[in-house]
Amino acid sequence: MKLTIFNGSPRNKKSNSKILMEKFIEGFSSMDSSSVSTYYLANTKKLSEHVQAFNDAQIAIIIFPLYTDCMPGLVKEFIEHVASQGSQDGKRVGFVVQSGFPEAIHSVTVERYLKKLAARQNWEYLGTVIKGGVEGIQIMPPTMTKKLFQNFTELGKHFAETGNFSQKIVDDLRKPYKLSSGRLLFFKFGEILGLTNFYWNSNLKKNNAYNNRFAKPFA
Repeated sequence: MKLTIFNGSPRNKKSNSKILMEKFIEGFSSMDSSSVSTYYLANTKKLSEHVQAFNDAQIAIIIFPLYTDCMPGLVKEFIEHVASQGSQDGKRVGFVVQSGFPEAIHSVTVERYLKKLAARQNWEYLGTVIKGGVEGIQIMPPTMTKKLFQNFTELGKHFAETGNFSQKIVDDLRKPYKLSSGRLLFFKFGEILGLTNFYWNSNLKKNNAYNNRFAKPFA
């Protein structure tokens, strides 16, 4: 099986998308010795190369983070260039959408778009894997990411065996679909204690922007 993966994160090789796909490839490669090619769409100067790679792909997976309830602009640009080449009947294409939101519900709108895109291009739609709560996995201890990484490794194994995403794992990954009342209450207490902004504040400080966090330049 010839698998081609397109990473659509603007963070390029420092992205959470890369980490998840590495786990997927780890599982895939353990079951299938075929080569896996990976392209980073953040290298926009190589757009024509990426489009050609998609055209040549037997099976393609596009992974990207949720940006403003849709996708990064570089992913949309890639898709528009691919679409301009004309339909490729029967090309097998799947998607992975990850986000910092804990709930999967934020990603279902773009999931509908991707399904419609595949239909318009006459691709064989392999489905969309949705995973929330991904932002911060690079600083989480192994105990907090163990299940997530195992799921993506098993997802890769199943894909190598069947050529499809495991519906059981897909369903497990998109939990919770919505936050329970208990978790909402937990987040409210965390906000009062200043815990919910810890990660974001650390990034603001790292980029010398903490003192400007309430700025309103366009107000």
